[in-house]
Amino acid sequence: MTKTKVAILGAGFISDIHVESYQRFIPEAEILAVYARNIGKARAFAEKHHIPAYFDDVDQLLAETDCEVIDICVPNYLHAINTIKAAKAGKHIIIEKPLAVTLEEADEMIATCKANNVKLMYAEELCFAPKYERARQVVKEGAVGEVYMLKQAEKHSGPHTDWFYDINLAGGGVLMDMGCHAMGWFRWMLGNAKVKDVYATMSTVLHGGRTKGEDNAIVIVEFENGVTCVAEDSWAKHGGMDDRCEIYGKGGVIYADLFMGSSALTYSREGYGYAMEKADTSAGWSFTIFEEVFNQGYPHELKHFIECVREDKTPLVTGEDGRAVLEMLYAAYASAGQGKKISLPFHPKVDRPIDLWLNAKQD
Repeated sequence: MTKTKVAILGAGFISDIHVESYQRFIPEAEILAVYARNIGKARAFAEKHHIPAYFDDVDQLLAETDCEVIDICVPNYLHAINTIKAAKAGKHIIIEKPLAVTLEEADEMIATCKANNVKLMYAEELCFAPKYERARQVVKEGAVGEVYMLKQAEKHSGPHTDWFYDINLAGGGVLMDMGCHAMGWFRWMLGNAKVKDVYATMSTVLHGGRTKGEDNAIVIVEFENGVTCVAEDSWAKHGGMDDRCEIYGKGGVIYADLFMGSSALTYSREGYGYAMEKADTSAGWSFTIFEEVFNQGYPHELKHFIECVREDKTPLVTGEDGRAVLEMLYAAYASAGQGKKISLPFHPKVDRPIDLWLNAKQD
């Protein structure tokens, strides 16, 4: 079998997850190279995962490898420049969330990919997570009747890497990091229905010494079809990752938790190695996770994207979806700043979404 050749941009936490997904679950893909801004980190990552080539220059990687797909796992502020470079080199692109830091970047990324006839695939794993997908299929079968409300929550005690706390690199706080999952999943559940308006409240409750961004947020999204959606996102919740959804219909309800039921309740007096993502201790009682990457949907989304490249199919989740999510995030920051609902379409004149909140705080 001829394999689809992939290069990974980034050598951090999410890159580890993507590589594990490719190597364990996607035999039709082969990772040829990795890029990191630090050559030592690139080399260490390549050695760890048995990747044949490593680079600290994206242009060199594009010129010297014959990869077909660039999988972008670098910090948010580097998404646009690397997407545009890869597209101009004729490479298909898989990109981690959020799509970009600004709507202007998102528009340029989408346009460049179209102009160069390459696929821009937006990696929203909640659209592929097995529990969430099973819940969606049951809804489609009519199990809960007409849906009137969706809720999605993702919470933990804070990111694993310092750049997330820097609003100049991330473009925002917890909403840019995790709120994009909820917005993407709401649209996925509702068949990309149009958003009517967004209302949000946010604050910095735990990490004020590390970031100017928000670390706790609640967003209410009203869709034109009458469905109300609630997103709860936090970097201030201790005890490891919490990721769950609720689906309310006129004929029933569904609760799905990505980690509950996928872990072994464990007690350790001394503690042990890895319990689950973002758990800061394994001493005492803990939930020892298993098949974490699989349960979160990463192998499923990447396998689908590779299939789209191999068979020239349109991805289920595209750059346009990522842009729609970003516009919802802009509206959420504006709402939190102004204390009122923000209607969509929304095209603010600011560089970063978070400025819509920070500028209001300073006034």
